[in-house]
Amino acid sequence: MRSQLSFSDEDQSELLKTAAWWWRTLPEFDENGRFKEDISSGGLSPRLKLLREMQRLAFISMEGLDLLRHKLTSYQAGDLWVPVGGIKKTDMDIPAVITLLLVGLTGSGKSSLVNFMYSVLGRSGLIPFAQTSSQPTKFTTMLLEEHNVLRSKKNGFCVYDTRGLDCHRMDEGMEDVWSWMSDGVRHNQPCCRGSDDDREMMEYSMAGRCANKYCKRRVNCVLVVADMEEAFKDFSSGDLKHVEAIKMIFHSPSIRRSNEKPMLILTHGDILTAEERVETRLKLCESLGISETTGAYDIACLSESGIPAEEGDPVSAFALTEAVYRSLLQSDRTHLPKRKFKDWVLAFASWVLCCFSSFFAMLANFFSRFGGNNKRHRLKIS
Repeated sequence: MRSQLSFSDEDQSELLKTAAWWWRTLPEFDENGRFKEDISSGGLSPRLKLLREMQRLAFISMEGLDLLRHKLTSYQAGDLWVPVGGIKKTDMDIPAVITLLLVGLTGSGKSSLVNFMYSVLGRSGLIPFAQTSSQPTKFTTMLLEEHNVLRSKKNGFCVYDTRGLDCHRMDEGMEDVWSWMSDGVRHNQPCCRGSDDDREMMEYSMAGRCANKYCKRRVNCVLVVADMEEAFKDFSSGDLKHVEAIKMIFHSPSIRRSNEKPMLILTHGDILTAEERVETRLKLCESLGISETTGAYDIACLSESGIPAEEGDPVSAFALTEAVYRSLLQSDRTHLPKRKFKDWVLAFASWVLCCFSSFFAMLANFFSRFGGNNKRHRLKIS
C-alpha cells in the first residue's frame, strides 16, 4: 500500500517550499529531503521519531490514500470490532452510527477541520460545509452540528461540531462536555452557558427547539482539537493557560470513562516555522502524557491568509484520514455486550437489596440517636 515517492531535483526543490513537506527544512534533513543522522542503530529521540512519522505520511502513495478512503466509505458500525472472549458480534451493543465528537477551545479550528474533512472525504454530491466563527452567522457556534462527511449509504459514522470552550471559564465548558458524554448529543442542540446574555440565550433556545426531532446519539470517540499557534505562544511566554485548558479537556473524567485514549488533532496554518511546529508538538505531547507519533496528528486546515486548505496537501490529507480511521477502530473496540433478561433481573435484584440496606441503615441510625438521647436523660435524673 505504501510506496516511496520519487522526485527529480527540480521537483524536490519545489516541494521543499510547499506546506506539505515543511519539516524537511529542519537541520536533520539534507537538500534532498533525507535524514543526515544514522537512524538504523535505534534509540531514536522523540524528535527523530516525530520526523520519521512525518516521512511515513509523506511516502504514502495516492493508491494508499484512496484505499483508506474507500474503507471509510464502505465502513459500517462494528466492522472493525475484534471478537474476544468467545462473544459474537450479534451479542454486542453496537449503534447504527458511530459518533465522533470534536471538542476544543474557541477558535481552535473545529469547523475548519470539518471543512477539510469534506474536502478530503466528501468526493461527490452537494457538500454542506461548516460555517466558521469568522462568518456573520452566530448560531453555528451555539448549536451542535451533525456532519455526515461521506455521502454513502453504507457509511456508518458522523462528526459533531461543538461550541468552543473558553479557557477563562472552563467550569462552564466542562459541564457541557460532561452533559455531551453522559446524556448524548443531538443535531441543533443549544449550548447555552451562564455567561451568555439573556436575549442570546432565548434566541438560541428558540432556534434549538427543533433539536428534539433529531436522533440522540451516544458519543463513541472524542477528538480534542487544539490550535498549535496558541500552544506555541503559551510555551514562548510561559503563560500556559491554553495548554492547561487543553490538558483539562484531554484528561476529563467524563471523556476518559468512554475513551481511554482520546485523539489529539493539532491544527495550524503557515505562520509557524518547521522548528517551531516540531518543538510545540513535542512539548504539548509531553505535557499531556501521550506519544508524539501515535497520539497526535498535526493537520494544516488553514493557509496563512485564513483560507481553508485544499486536498492538495497529501500529508495532511492522509493524516486526517488515518486519524478518522483510528478513531473508528478505537470506537469499535469499546462496545459493550447487550444486556439480556438475566442481566436486567440481576440489576433489579441488586437495586432492591440496596434499597433494603439503605432502609435498615436509616433505622439503625435513628434508633442509635434515640437511644443516646434517652441515656443522657437518665443520667441527668440520677
